[in-house]
Amino acid sequence: MDRVSRQSRVAKLPPRERILDAAEELFSREGIKAVGVQAIADRAETTKMALYRHFATKDALVEEWLRIVAADYTAVFDRLEEEHPDEPRAQILGIARFIADGLPEISHRGCPFINSIAELPDRAHPARRLIEAHKANQMRRLTDLCARAGLSDPDEAAAEITFILEGAQVSTQNGSVEHAGERLMRIVEAVLERHSAPKGAR
Repeated sequence: MDRVSRQSRVAKLPPRERILDAAEELFSREGIKAVGVQAIADRAETTKMALYRHFATKDALVEEWLRIVAADYTAVFDRLEEEHPDEPRAQILGIARFIADGLPEISHRGCPFINSIAELPDRAHPARRLIEAHKANQMRRLTDLCARAGLSDPDEAAAEITFILEGAQVSTQNGSVEHAGERLMRIVEAVLERHSAPKGAR
């Protein structure tokens, strides 16, 4: 986005949204630790004082940014549930497709959760707790979908699919695997088939 277009867009946003927009851009591009409050304020075209009126600390801003990112992922589960209310298998494949389609962006910026976990070693950090709670909720929802799809071992199937989705993101980020999106979809489909097959047929 050119500077004039960005200035026009930023000018239309309320201060809090401008700050979050700037934080998302800088945290994703440079990392949490490397970005200071002044840089965020400058990018948001506001002041540190204004930033602190909306977010008491940088940690509070990090937490709110990740809360928004988590809500976007949760919205995917919700949308697929509405689109395929009685088709848990279609919902699982829809989740996999969402991750696969997002891999090109991951290759440039990395997964915000993976990147943030690496920078937040303290498990008591509010943002770290938010990520862990979000991931646990995703696992519960995926396990429920596997159960509703009639898979023989929903816990195991959900764990395998989670490994695939998250592993594909890491592999894309470090450039170690080509055609990761296509391979991700094939492997998830294979997991579903294997856990759908009668025990004697595996």
